[in-house]
Amino acid sequence: MFFMRKKSELPQPGQALPGRAAAIPTAERHFLNKRPLKGPYPEGLQTAVFGMGCFWGVERKFWQLGEGVFVTAVGYAAGQTPNPTYEEVCSGMTGHNEVVLVVFDPQKLPYETLLKTFWESHDPTQGMRQGNDSGTQYRSGIYVANADQREAAERSKTEYQRALKARGYGPITTEILDATEFYFAEDYHQQYLAKNPAGYCGLGGTGVTCQIGTGVAA
Repeated sequence: MFFMRKKSELPQPGQALPGRAAAIPTAERHFLNKRPLKGPYPEGLQTAVFGMGCFWGVERKFWQLGEGVFVTAVGYAAGQTPNPTYEEVCSGMTGHNEVVLVVFDPQKLPYETLLKTFWESHDPTQGMRQGNDSGTQYRSGIYVANADQREAAERSKTEYQRALKARGYGPITTEILDATEFYFAEDYHQQYLAKNPAGYCGLGGTGVTCQIGTGVAA
């Protein structure tokens, strides 16, 4: 039952699982492009981190963006427990979100394009769930690496909220936080839908277009 518990509230300080000092094992290279999952990454690349439901489908959305993406990886962020396992995250007692790390070339793929993919690929109004997946690890989140990313994320949230409201949706529940440590998930989670093309993907958008990066006001 420990593995199946779903939590709708984040653990308070002092309640989270203790975790461990060492990182859990994971893949060394991306299953598709064979690049090193943990780096080193070429100079000039940037990182972005997003949570928008089950990370299997989320990662596929971003690797499918093509040439401007150097590597993607799934993992855990925005929680309290150091080096958590998947089972611990699913218990709701680490505070982590299932997230995707995107290492990208901003000269080929602007951050705004990543934000557009983020907003249009899930429903950011659902709180601690995404579709049929319920629990704190399925919350919507943007974890920014710098002030420029924060400004773009906040602006896109305002624009998309306007577009969603016009279509009858409620308030956006997406958290926008400074990126903290990204913990790589276990090997079998990395590029899961490339290894298992018929695997589960509960990701679904609202059908509402996000105008960020298009030069059109929402």
